[in-house]
Amino acid sequence: MPTPTLRLERRLLRQGVTTVAGMDEVGRGAIAGCVSVGVAVVTAQTRTAPNGLQDSKLLAEPERERLFPRLQRWVSDYAVGSSSPQEIDRWGLSTALRLAAHRALARTGTVDHLILDGTWDYVTPPEQLVLTHQPEWPSIQHPEVSCVVKADRSCSSVAAASVLAKVTRDRMMIDLARTQPDYRWQDNKGYSSPEHQAAIARHGLCELHRRSWNITVDPAAALAHSAS
Repeated sequence: MPTPTLRLERRLLRQGVTTVAGMDEVGRGAIAGCVSVGVAVVTAQTRTAPNGLQDSKLLAEPERERLFPRLQRWVSDYAVGSSSPQEIDRWGLSTALRLAAHRALARTGTVDHLILDGTWDYVTPPEQLVLTHQPEWPSIQHPEVSCVVKADRSCSSVAAASVLAKVTRDRMMIDLARTQPDYRWQDNKGYSSPEHQAAIARHGLCELHRRSWNITVDPAAALAHSAS
């Protein structure tokens, strides 16, 4: 597996920018809990990333937890922003993701250039954002944005943002599992799983499930799993 590097970040820094940040999202496909966006800032003084850094999806939970404090020390700044299930239901996932990204950027210092994983720029506002009711947008200085396919596997800053966001969101779901133990979020982190589906079949949806999602449950299959 190729190791992420700072090659792109350093090229941008040589072109005159002072800060470059990687950004990645987690929780988009979950059926419960927030969607979160991480941002990890590097400068010309940032050294090579800690050993073992990869996209969070390629790392087991213990590896992500081990990396988390090392990444906190490695980056010059970082933040994680989130949008709640209620905001996802009210505004839609695209707007909720943009809102989470803006919240993350509002918690960091100035970012001159932002590297986004994928092909969709969910940070720069479209020329016309038409909604019946607008969310309250944080005040940020909009950076230049580069969208890079598989940036979470090639750019160290984006991989770091992925891990920082994943660990932060996972810890939130573990905390929420203490108040809603039936859904076993400490294991599934709000994603669909046989145990999660069985719990929904038995107890229904709670306030932390995304009501606008088409959450369908086969009660027979769920009950069969719970009885096995």
